[in-house]
Amino acid sequence: MTGRTLMTALVAVVLWANLPMSPVHRPGQVRPRLAATISGTLAGCATPHECALRIDRLYAASAASMRAAGQPYASWAGRSFLGFDRRGDGQAVEVIGDLATAERITVVVPGVATTLGTFTDGLGHVTRRAPATQARAVYDAALAHDPGARVAVIAWLGYDPPDGIGVSAAREEVARSGARSLGALLSALNPDVPVTLIGHSYGAIVAGLTVRSGAPTVTDVIALGAPGIGAEHATDLPGVRVWAARADSDWIGRVPAVRLLGFGHGTPPAAPSFGALPLPVSPETEHDGYLTAESPTLPAVAALALPTVAAH
Repeated sequence: MTGRTLMTALVAVVLWANLPMSPVHRPGQVRPRLAATISGTLAGCATPHECALRIDRLYAASAASMRAAGQPYASWAGRSFLGFDRRGDGQAVEVIGDLATAERITVVVPGVATTLGTFTDGLGHVTRRAPATQARAVYDAALAHDPGARVAVIAWLGYDPPDGIGVSAAREEVARSGARSLGALLSALNPDVPVTLIGHSYGAIVAGLTVRSGAPTVTDVIALGAPGIGAEHATDLPGVRVWAARADSDWIGRVPAVRLLGFGHGTPPAAPSFGALPLPVSPETEHDGYLTAESPTLPAVAALALPTVAAH
């Protein structure tokens, strides 16, 4: 490392370290009851019929909790949720499609500032930012490719993301906790069904660390507008294909590409030196616009959510 590079890294770390962090957020905090309930209910089912019954049991329990919570959550009860938890910033795991018969499962992992309150409406009431909207967009686009495809897309807010651009967002403790919870879900799903992970922004770090911790059903990891992916090179995630998209206008490109003293996320997956496979992207795409109808990234991502995607 040259003296100039070291100075840049030190300045970046100081800037990260002095960013505000909400006092209500504790990096690494998870709600093991939700993750354990989902994985404990799904794990080990012997037949497709038994698995479908267990999935329906989780859907029914979540719907009952939503109705008991009142509005706006009571209006969600007609959708399919594996889990729902109002505590703290809240957590939710929604399924679009038939999880019991899916031949490929795709999981959308959101990033910073995502809460139960923005799960459906989106941050600032901008719906394209909502995990539920993004998962639905991927599902609909996949069926546009192949109307008969048996796929399921999961909007996974199964961890407590950093509250904003601050210390916790500059570090990986929260992502590591999220990776443990996501890993628990993946290990409980049908081991014969391949999985595609889509990580948006900080969610890509969660996805990458999940793969590095051992996720044998994952064949493809997609990083959208990501500051990092929990690795320095695509070869650090063996056994999967790593895809990346980052628009020129995406503000995430201004995040310092360093890793020092526990701060920073290293080489961004969209950097040529990282070695990820590039996805098409419009230069004008905003940070939350990769999975919108006008984005060229969406149909490319949707193609990776189809059962016909080759594993390697």
